[in-house]
Amino acid sequence: MKVATWNVNSIRTRLEQVVNWLQSNPVDVLCLQETKVQDAEFPRSPWESLGYHLYISGQKSYNGVAILSRKPLEEVSAGFAPILGISEFDEQKRVITGVVDNVRIVNLYVPNGSEVRSEKYVYKLSWLKVLREYLQALREKQPSAMCVCGDFNIAPEDKDIHNPKGREKMVMATDLERQALQTVLELGLADAFRKFTQEGGNFSWWDYRSAAFRRNWGWRIDHHYLTPELYDRAIACTIDVTPRALPQPSDHAPAIVEF
Repeated sequence: MKVATWNVNSIRTRLEQVVNWLQSNPVDVLCLQETKVQDAEFPRSPWESLGYHLYISGQKSYNGVAILSRKPLEEVSAGFAPILGISEFDEQKRVITGVVDNVRIVNLYVPNGSEVRSEKYVYKLSWLKVLREYLQALREKQPSAMCVCGDFNIAPEDKDIHNPKGREKMVMATDLERQALQTVLELGLADAFRKFTQEGGNFSWWDYRSAAFRRNWGWRIDHHYLTPELYDRAIACTIDVTPRALPQPSDHAPAIVEF
């Protein structure tokens, strides 16, 4: 099975690019973030014509997640509320999950945090605490293999940043964010990319400014985290930078895991 994650930064703006990418890279499951469109307005026919089933949780102009799957998903739910019974974090559409071939796919768009010590930063840390509870509940509910993927808005290590100098004061790289992520991973999740690539300089996001992509001034913030059974089965995990070089691209590149 091949599973890809891609923050497309508006599915309507990037529709042709995503369709073309899927035609060249017919993955089994594609998890999208920042779709930025309400469910009723999400473009459906392009994916259906390619043979994908579509599962979406969106909102106007912001956030939004979707899963495209060649096979129908089971046990689909969006947000934390269906699993934890709490809804205070579900106004922002950031979570969707489903099961295919006995593998639970969890697609996440973790809050960015904006600025250190801001209200959005505090919200991000609180959101990550709830995420841990959510994933733990999913594992207890169905201890099957799990792939937790998406835009985590966190660079786990200094080598995941082109220039980590002063990173302690930079959102997406502070100690508190990394600690919060590590607490989530302690549930038994491992970074698929690092199973195959230990070197730095491999990024999934580049700012639109300062010719960052051309200079490879990037961050690796889009991840696949796997439970032990999937981690052992994984045979590849890569980042496809090709779409980032297109005119008017998303600022993220798709990351693909195969197991």
